[in-house]
Amino acid sequence: MTAPSPAPPLTDVTGARQELTVVLPARLHHAPGWPEGPFPFELGNRRTDAATRSTYFAPASARVLYGAPGQPRRWHLPLDVKQDGLRLLGTELLRAATARDPGHALAVLHFTVERPLLPVLRAMSARRPVTEADPSPGLTGPFDPAELLAGIADVRDPAAPFALTHPYTIAFLTPTAEHTPTLRVGPEGELPATADRWLWQLASRSTPQDFPLAPETAAVQLQDAVRISADWSALVLRQGAAFLGHRTDSGEGDFYEFGALHSRTVYLDALLLGSLQRDHIDELTDELSDVFTTPRRLARRVAALERNIAFFRSGYWRQHLTAHGPANELLLAFQNQHRLPARFAEILAEAADYSRLVQTQESQQISGALGVLTILGLPLGTALGILQVLDDHSLSHLFTALGLSVAATAGVLTTRYGRLVLSSLRGGKSGRR
Repeated sequence: MTAPSPAPPLTDVTGARQELTVVLPARLHHAPGWPEGPFPFELGNRRTDAATRSTYFAPASARVLYGAPGQPRRWHLPLDVKQDGLRLLGTELLRAATARDPGHALAVLHFTVERPLLPVLRAMSARRPVTEADPSPGLTGPFDPAELLAGIADVRDPAAPFALTHPYTIAFLTPTAEHTPTLRVGPEGELPATADRWLWQLASRSTPQDFPLAPETAAVQLQDAVRISADWSALVLRQGAAFLGHRTDSGEGDFYEFGALHSRTVYLDALLLGSLQRDHIDELTDELSDVFTTPRRLARRVAALERNIAFFRSGYWRQHLTAHGPANELLLAFQNQHRLPARFAEILAEAADYSRLVQTQESQQISGALGVLTILGLPLGTALGILQVLDDHSLSHLFTALGLSVAATAGVLTTRYGRLVLSSLRGGKSGRR
């Protein structure tokens, strides 16, 4: 009896169904003359346009992802470009403007892949090809984003704010009967340990030779894997996400058609919202670091920071997207990868500290102004009161009284109390010397 042949390495695997979505930052020059809304993928009589997708999300999240009537934020363009086993189905643009970068946008490219998927993902992360048959690093030729978006948007320089080092990839792969490392043994069987290793390789866009996962930390690295159902799982990492099937894909009419549709639409949108949240939190962090660059404008800068935080919280900061659990879990996984909840909590705490500092300075300045009025008014009021009591109407005596009051005021201002009053008016600078 012959032993079964070993399963091929993932670098040699072509799944029964393979989809790839690539997200990269861009600078939008103007609204494209494309149809409005997200790419409307279709399955049977189901069309995933903005109206359909909006039913999955809270209204605020839907406005961020799809816009509102008369205020479009997203456009799509169907395409059909093929090269080297990749087929580009279309592209999208999502306006992602921030307070400091009104032209910020996200470009989305939708592919199907008819060759081993992992080498394509490695190329997207600019890893060196293993064999001559592997694709060249990056998006080139007819898939070059600079050419696809020419005249509409520029692909961002990786050194610019918000830019990713490499495009963010979302991979979808379903197995054939030969791909035993990812298959469950029966509908209720346990997953083999190799299933999550495949999932990790697809999400991290790496082979064990590129990034050997340490056995001591493997459980921690894989603990955020989302078990959407017994049929498939997802894993979200900093530079990519992956969806992997755990039973044989029977082809046309299989449930995986619906799974692939969800990975390109609702689940993609959850990750896009996470990307927008990350970009805004990056900008708020930059604003915090600039607060003290011009101390005389501290109150104005803190007020602008608080407005931007309120805008972000009302429009973008969501940890509960929808009643449909997997989209929420994917968003939470993305947020955890980028430490967004902890970073936003730090921003709120630091902004509160700055607000208290501004309030303290304003209170000091008000107290200082009242102190100056007291110092100026008390000697003058005393001198004029004496003249009035004495019924003295002499101009010379009046000027003498005014002079004495000015001298008395100057004398008081040279005392410790007077210096504190003047320091308060200047925002406490003298007190810090």
